[in-house]
Amino acid sequence: MGYKVKIQSFEGPFDLLVYLIENAQMSIYDIEISSITRQYLDYIEAMQDMDIAVSTEFMVLASSLIEIKSKMILPRISQSGEVIMEDDPRSELVERILEYKKFKKAAEILQQREEAAQDIFDKPQEDISQYLQQPDEYLNLDLKQFAGAFSAFLERRQRIEAVKKHYTRVEREKASVESRIAYITQQLRRKLKKVFSFRELVPEKENRYDVVITFISLLEMAKENVIKVRQKVTYGDIEVEAGERIEEGEIKYEQ
Repeated sequence: MGYKVKIQSFEGPFDLLVYLIENAQMSIYDIEISSITRQYLDYIEAMQDMDIAVSTEFMVLASSLIEIKSKMILPRISQSGEVIMEDDPRSELVERILEYKKFKKAAEILQQREEAAQDIFDKPQEDISQYLQQPDEYLNLDLKQFAGAFSAFLERRQRIEAVKKHYTRVEREKASVESRIAYITQQLRRKLKKVFSFRELVPEKENRYDVVITFISLLEMAKENVIKVRQKVTYGDIEVEAGERIEEGEIKYEQ
């Protein structure tokens, strides 16, 4: 049976051995020592063929594997010719592999913590002795003064709660186009022959909303030929005059 060996870097002989065992999907407690030894030796031979330096540790483990393999193939015979029953020769190797994996896992955890710590920046310690050396300050109040201050605090809080309880915010209802048309119609009917200025038809002259709603209402009334509108100069005052429909009483905008 041939083996395809992929050369890659390993930290040591046990790193290679664990890789071979896991790659072959073997149990650490039941290693096929003959197969693993052959793969291990093939790997070392491939490294030597590629002029890769093989440390003494790799060769020591190779000899240990060969020794274990020989013990499993050739059982020991006593002088009386009986087979000597020994412990599994792989036991010591299994313990060394488990110990190696334990330390490797710990090294990986430490490496992860080191990488995570590189993104953490500590704030330099500051000198706060100037604050620690300041003496505590005490209020020189007798019991009567303290009770008076606390009573004033309670009264003030009660007044605030009373205001909040009875306070109601009243917001003026904004006019609609229909209500503004009705208002303008009423003003024009009171003085049919009068020419009104635009500003005269705005109830709240300082309110921007009322100015806009009045202008829109005039445009709507002018479109329906209800009023006559003219502006003598650009940006000049807008003059508004009642039309025939208002004079004849056809408009039904009044509320």
